[in-house]
Amino acid sequence: MIRTIAITNDNKIHIDIPIEDLVRTKDCWYWIDFDQPTKEEVVKLRNPLMFHPLAIEDCLHTLQRPKLDYYEDHTFFVFHSLNPKTLEKKEVDLFLADNYLVTFHEHSSMEINEVWKRVKQAADPSILGPANVLYHILDKIVDNYFPLVYEIEDILNDLDENSSQQTMESLLDSLFDTRHDLLSLRHTVSPMRDLVYRMINSQRIIEQITPIEYFSDIHDHLLKLTEMVEANRELTTDIRDSYLSLNSHETNRVMKVLTVITTIFMPLTFIAGIYGMNFVFMPELNWKYGYYATLTLMLFIGFGMFLWFWKKGWFK
Repeated sequence: MIRTIAITNDNKIHIDIPIEDLVRTKDCWYWIDFDQPTKEEVVKLRNPLMFHPLAIEDCLHTLQRPKLDYYEDHTFFVFHSLNPKTLEKKEVDLFLADNYLVTFHEHSSMEINEVWKRVKQAADPSILGPANVLYHILDKIVDNYFPLVYEIEDILNDLDENSSQQTMESLLDSLFDTRHDLLSLRHTVSPMRDLVYRMINSQRIIEQITPIEYFSDIHDHLLKLTEMVEANRELTTDIRDSYLSLNSHETNRVMKVLTVITTIFMPLTFIAGIYGMNFVFMPELNWKYGYYATLTLMLFIGFGMFLWFWKKGWFK
């Protein structure tokens, strides 16, 4: 689907004007949105819009890294939005010139739909322009990163507290899944941060995206997101190390208790082994109280060693 908005010099909004008419007119600026276009609609990028073949190729071969390319009469951008459920990256391509903005996306874009509705219902179209629309789209894309990071932070807090009393294996599985999500976020946020930094420091397009302060604000948001992602990745490492240390401590404690029990039974096994050899000339075998004396000795040794180990704290 292709949809168009044109704003004339007398601040009137016109919807769904054919692309061929928009290209010929000189008394307005316009926004063309290629929303999940068909093969026949994609051809319009080359004719009548006359975009560079390399830019068209970047639109059709996803996923490109977030970037900007300069052409003779326009600038080409590649942005990445994120699916809030799967964290899957989705590419949004934009062509920016003084009198037009063209967006291209092979998926339904919530951010572009919101900005489209805002432009369509604008009470004062005079404040709008291609750079202004570009700013709102980019701002929406970046703003939608924050809920994903906040959700991951909540998950990490739950994992840290383990309020649901999950097993160690379940906790580690959840932790590594969360760490994978953070890696996906990092691979999206960092390139977008570098792209916006390049935008606000590019002398070639700085006049197109004035006032530059708005794009600097987006860059600040991306810096904050980068710090949050890195902090959460460090937190996952700390939680993982804590779990592994706790697991190792529990294993050592169990082994210590089992070793103490084995040590208590060692002298008892030694005594039982001696009297189980069935030699004929063993004085204690003919003694009337030998059996009871041996049991008493074994009980005394076992209880005495138990008390000794208990005082040393080896059962704690």
